Amino acid sequence: MLETEEQELLKETEERRETPLERQAKMKERARVLRDIRETQRQQIVSEKMEQLFINQCEELRAVLAKRREEETRMDCVAQVLSKQERQQEQQMKDKQFSEMWEAIRQREEQKESDRVERRQQKTNEHLNHLRAQMDVVDQQRQHAKMLKEEETQLLHEQREMQRLQDEREKHQRLKAQKTRRRQLDQSYRMKMRRLAKEQQEELAFDMSLIQQVLNQESNEKQESAQRKVELREEQQRYRQYLADELEKQKKLEHETELLIEEKLRETWDKRDKQSQMEREARNRLMKDVLEARSLQIQHKLEMNKQKQDQLAKDKEELMQTAEEIKLIDQKEKTQHKEFSRAYQADLLAQMQHKQQRKQFEKVLEDREFQSGLAMHQEYERMKERILSRPTSHTTVAHPFRRTEGAKSAPVQKSHRE
Repeated sequence: MLETEEQELLKETEERRETPLERQAKMKERARVLRDIRETQRQQIVSEKMEQLFINQCEELRAVLAKRREEETRMDCVAQVLSKQERQQEQQMKDKQFSEMWEAIRQREEQKESDRVERRQQKTNEHLNHLRAQMDVVDQQRQHAKMLKEEETQLLHEQREMQRLQDEREKHQRLKAQKTRRRQLDQSYRMKMRRLAKEQQEELAFDMSLIQQVLNQESNEKQESAQRKVELREEQQRYRQYLADELEKQKKLEHETELLIEEKLRETWDKRDKQSQMEREARNRLMKDVLEARSLQIQHKLEMNKQKQDQLAKDKEELMQTAEEIKLIDQKEKTQHKEFSRAYQADLLAQMQHKQQRKQFEKVLEDREFQSGLAMHQEYERMKERILSRPTSHTTVAHPFRRTEGAKSAPVQKSHRE
């Protein structure tokens, strides 16, 4: 394929090669065309020179052309004023559009800033509400912790009071047992003393009666015979022996009765002691169970109280961490808002400076254009005076504004013709 392209390229090159005769013919043709062009230009210049010479030498035509130039100058000034007014109107329109655009941007930015401030205020209010809720929770937890402390103090007080009551009860039971035993001993001793006193009184009364009888008998013995005295003495001796035996039997019986009574009383008291001991043990067991249950209940409440206090401390720590995080987020948002405000302010300041610089630049351009137009008009007037003062002058100078307008309108007319 490359070889084919090379062959075609060589073939085209050979076809384009010119012979010396063809080259000479083309050069002659080109020289003739250039001569024709130069001749045409020369004839046109000569025609213009002749026309300008005629214009300069004809007074009437010069007056007409002067009036025409004045009219054109006036029209050029009017056109320049109108153009300046149009430029001013266009500049005013641009300024108005720029002001409207600037106002729209400002309103949009103010709306954005207002929305941003509103969102920030809403978010701040939410944070404040959240913090207030957290503070309420902290206050509730503080009150709860205070209540738990008071409950713990009350439970410890109840525990000490229960221990004190238990100690007092045990002490009371010991004193009661001692009083009961003492009362039992005192009662047995009093019965025994009453019995002994009664026996002593009975013995004393019996002895007194015996003595009285003896005295009576002795008084009677004086009147009786000796035989009777012996019999009476023997009978008295037997009677005394009988009384002694009876007294001994009575003492023995009373002793046995006393032993039986004491044994019965001892059995009764033993039964009562056993029953009292059983009841006391039952009461002690019941009281012990109650105290142990109450102690376990108090201990359980103390443990629950401790767990609640630990949980409250943990919740308080979490709340403090959350509050610290919210504070950091709030500070970060405030910093970002300040940075955004500074950037927005700098942007507004830069836009204002740019607008001011643009106005200054446009004013400088306008002043420069006005000075340039004024200088061109003055130059035109000087050239017109110089031309009018020299009748033989072949120079015509168009007004700079007309040259500018003509240069602008030429492409338009060309496009219209096309």
